[in-house]
Amino acid sequence: MTRLPRGGLRGRGAVSNPTGRFEAVREEAFDDGWTPDEAPDRIPTEVLTDRTRTVIARNDSPDVPFDRSLNPYRGCEHGCVYCFARPSHAWLGFSPGLDFETRIVAKPRAAELLRGELRKRSYRPAPIALGSNTDPYQPVERELRITRGVLEVLAEARHPTGVVTKSALVLRDLDLLAPMAREGLARVMVSVTTLDRELARRMEPRAAAPERRLGAIRALAAAGVPVGVLASPMIPGLNDAALEAILEAARDAGADAAGFILVRLPLEIRDLFREWLETHYPTKAAKVEALIRDTRGGALYRAEFGERMRGRGPYADLLANRFRVAARRLDLGPAGPPLRTDLFRPPRAPGAPRSLFAPRSREVSHAT
Repeated sequence: MTRLPRGGLRGRGAVSNPTGRFEAVREEAFDDGWTPDEAPDRIPTEVLTDRTRTVIARNDSPDVPFDRSLNPYRGCEHGCVYCFARPSHAWLGFSPGLDFETRIVAKPRAAELLRGELRKRSYRPAPIALGSNTDPYQPVERELRITRGVLEVLAEARHPTGVVTKSALVLRDLDLLAPMAREGLARVMVSVTTLDRELARRMEPRAAAPERRLGAIRALAAAGVPVGVLASPMIPGLNDAALEAILEAARDAGADAAGFILVRLPLEIRDLFREWLETHYPTKAAKVEALIRDTRGGALYRAEFGERMRGRGPYADLLANRFRVAARRLDLGPAGPPLRTDLFRPPRAPGAPRSLFAPRSREVSHAT
């Protein structure tokens, strides 16, 4: 295993690359004093191809407001150290650490597979969430344009969708999202975890800076796309003091809805997050961990439905009350009107010519 710099790699979130929990052999890096220059100063992103045969994932969780989602990518180059999706990389034989943000598994056939699934006679439309696991607008999307292709199929089928992202790249697809929004078919939620640029750079090294996310909210609202803010995750003792300021800044930018989620540290994320805290905020690490435990019944994470998103105990209740009071004061609801499903029409068969009367999308240029 390659030894990494003690302070982590610039532009990456995790500060180590532990072996995945399903691997038979566990590797551990150590400094033997013989190779002082072995630590790299960067690790390039590697894009691999996912051979999946289906792209719509189903869930029956009572904690989320949708029953289906689509993730164009596995792994996420944004490098958010707290990302609850990190453990899923272990299923691929990779590490939830640096592998998660440097070995991205893309689904180039996502649009094609989606088209086939929407054409099934048994299919019944309901909102599809884009970005429920990893960000559909992470940096590799600029070149691969997989999310763009998925949106084109959804727009053609007049199928409802909700997008969650930390990226201003979502503005590239306003030519699709705005017409869908006018028909009640699209909504976007932008995740803003802090207004502190330095904290954001350390927590989410390759995500858009906070001011660019607020700019994306402003541009989406101006284009008529219903847009809300997710102040998530809230990490007690680290970024939760900014909760009200985040909601107010988003409201001023045009957000009409808001939500928040307490930080979640399942499986490998627990140790990755603690390691990150000790590296970047050593004087705060003990306090942050103690406060998280206070919201999780003494543990760092509890996976029970109804508790995993909000926690429990005095500190969790205080955070929830602060959110509720601020959202009410700022007139930020939990969501807008339900997305429409009555306009759905199966997309054309693969390879079939486009109808002469079908609307054509037009790409517009936006600063991202």
